[in-house]
Amino acid sequence: MAVVAFLKSFGEVFQRNVDDLIRLTLLRRFPPDYCLSFVENEEIYYKPQTKKFNLKDLLNDAFLWAVPKSRRTIERRHKRRYGIPGYHLKLILPKTNLQVCNVCGDDHEIGVLCPTCYKKVMDETKEMKDNIQNELGLQPVENEVVVLYEGEKDEKPAETWQGKRIVEMKKERPSWFSRNLLQKTTQQPATTKDVKPSDLG
Repeated sequence: MAVVAFLKSFGEVFQRNVDDLIRLTLLRRFPPDYCLSFVENEEIYYKPQTKKFNLKDLLNDAFLWAVPKSRRTIERRHKRRYGIPGYHLKLILPKTNLQVCNVCGDDHEIGVLCPTCYKKVMDETKEMKDNIQNELGLQPVENEVVVLYEGEKDEKPAETWQGKRIVEMKKERPSWFSRNLLQKTTQQPATTKDVKPSDLG
């Protein structure tokens, strides 16, 4: 039985080494030294390095990257950023991509939400989150949570709120916060179905 087990393990090791040798040969790489170790050893064991790490050896065998020896002065930093008068001046150009918000009148970049108006949304959202946490706590929520403002619960029958968890805000709904943001629009409905561009020539 011992001979059979030895032959079986020897065959498995032989098969693995042959597969590795074929794969490395097809990839045109030089086979490592352990590919023929099955001739003498039954198994291949990994021998960890016993040499301790030494910083001195690391510095002797490696090279140091180039690093700045001194810090750039404030004059050099200003010259790199703004240029030199009389030679090459990098002027601070004014922004031309600004527009005025139609709601609050503050200036903001084109393609960016107005930070003043968005701050109101952030404050309202934070207040809603605090009320939800105070009302529901850390308990798991199985039902739908509906946030209602003052006087909105009585506008619809009680059957509407069955199976839902109501969180009431003790104030009126802000004028800019619509109940259904998907339906409200500021554009007038189109009077024609012609979508082709005109007056191009």
